[in-house]
Amino acid sequence: MEAEVNGQGPFTFAVDTGASGLGRADASLTDELNLPFADKAESSDGVTVSDVDTVKIDSLNVGGLIRTDLELISRDYSSSAPAGAEISGIVGRDFFDDGLLVIDFPNKTLTYSKTIGLSTVNEGSIVYERPYRIPVTIGDVKVEANLDTGAGVALVLPQALYDQVSSAPLETAGRARLTNTTVETGLGIVSGPITIGETVTSNVEARVSERFPEPVVGGHILQAYVIAIDQRSKRVAVCPGT
Repeated sequence: MEAEVNGQGPFTFAVDTGASGLGRADASLTDELNLPFADKAESSDGVTVSDVDTVKIDSLNVGGLIRTDLELISRDYSSSAPAGAEISGIVGRDFFDDGLLVIDFPNKTLTYSKTIGLSTVNEGSIVYERPYRIPVTIGDVKVEANLDTGAGVALVLPQALYDQVSSAPLETAGRARLTNTTVETGLGIVSGPITIGETVTSNVEARVSERFPEPVVGGHILQAYVIAIDQRSKRVAVCPGT
């Protein structure tokens, strides 16, 4: 999606429900706008914690929703991305913390409202405690999985969980890069069914490692659905697309 930074742009930003805080600035954007460095911060990917630089941004405008006086982590997110997939930054989940965010992947739209939201009257909405970990059923196994639109995979599973839900042999898949860590992974098929909110899917490709800290439902699954997130009521809905 397009965003303006300090009144300049547009720049391409990704909306990542797996990113904490207000967002991230790619190193290319930091260089292009000569963004001033602010301080050091800690970044965790669930396996490793590392120190990172932060930069100051006066304003970030996403579709008319403007946040000011930001301090964002700045790293190289794009140099290893496929051609055409480079980004200038990431919009994190806290950017939308005072309203209802609806990501309609099939129709390629993102909407935001401070006047409507999810509550107990919304059939299919799911309460979460940690963003955005919700109950997911894989076959007959119930787990808590992280909904991560920024994960460029369908499903991520710790080895022990994969062994519970699939008997398919793993193929060597090489290394997977987390935010701070590189891990060796396998690739396998989970027949399911996999139930996520109001949706059911099956025969899903999973990346597997004994070092993965938790199951993750990634963008390759979520891109078929509509995801609604209301941080005020701590509720999520995952619905079939239209």
